[in-house]
Amino acid sequence: MQRVTIAQVAERAGVSTATVSRVLSRRGQVSAAVERKVRRAADDLGYQVNAIARALRNSRTDTVGMVVPSITNPFFTSLVESVEHALGKEGKELFLCDARSDPRIEARRLASLAARNVDGIIVSPSHGVDSRPAVQQTADRLPLVQLDRFVDGTTTDWVGVDDVAAMRQVMDHLHDGGARSAAFIGSLMTHSSTEQRFAGFRRRAEELNIEVKPDQVLLGVYSVEWGEAAVARLIAEGGLPDALVCADDLIALGATRACRAHGFVVPQQVQVTGYDDIEFSRLAEPALTTVHQPRDRIAAEAVRLLAAASLAKDAERGPHARISLVPTLVVRDSTRATQTPPDRI
Repeated sequence: MQRVTIAQVAERAGVSTATVSRVLSRRGQVSAAVERKVRRAADDLGYQVNAIARALRNSRTDTVGMVVPSITNPFFTSLVESVEHALGKEGKELFLCDARSDPRIEARRLASLAARNVDGIIVSPSHGVDSRPAVQQTADRLPLVQLDRFVDGTTTDWVGVDDVAAMRQVMDHLHDGGARSAAFIGSLMTHSSTEQRFAGFRRRAEELNIEVKPDQVLLGVYSVEWGEAAVARLIAEGGLPDALVCADDLIALGATRACRAHGFVVPQQVQVTGYDDIEFSRLAEPALTTVHQPRDRIAAEAVRLLAAASLAKDAERGPHARISLVPTLVVRDSTRATQTPPDRI
């Protein structure tokens, strides 16, 4: 079967081949009516863009690579979806890679994407130190933006949320609900997310005089199972504090489940908070109070930064951007309403 040509689409639409090219490449201005006419003609004829020819002609592939620590984590699944939608609006396709939370696998994925001539890469590094060499080496070859997590010491842009500010909101809410002691349950301090969230937790706990015992900082992995195990350990070693502050929703879901299994009523006996506002958080029993990250805005900013980096020459680029968006505390049933007048510091 012969491939449909631009000339045939132009004839069908009653416009020039140059107009068809502008519409299908999304480069150049045409009226909305003309665009609809061209796209309808292309659909009717079954026209498909020759991606290889276009890449050779334009020195770009209109593809972007993305590497995430774990595609099994619902937060990253939803973040990938947001990035894919943002790229789609720019006429670009996404190549997704899972680093499996292993910097060595991550390095191979980054090298593989660069070898396939993607126009740029969006990465959420799996490790705060060990990911740095591969991230920088890749950034030296093509535009790269870090999102959500980051590694310091690289010449790259980053976009995410202010984790420290988010934890301030969490701790203020728990304090207003009567919490005077708290435990922190997170992952090992191997990446920026837990590091920043714990720093915000610790700082605000001290400012509010919320007691945090040394043995009530438990670090493992982002998983439901770890949340369950951590709560069981706290109970075995002396009982639960007033609040369990979890570094992500998966841990918090496990924590609430373990509380229920051991006879502790949430939030009457212990308050529980999560982070990320994944879909399951509102379906939990009780529904989980958590921090909502503006995933669509994060994705849109990452795509914008990547496009800007692609257009600018090294000499033209100013300081590398660090865009820290404001998160939102979503209050649900796993925490208590204000019990005492707020006493802000």
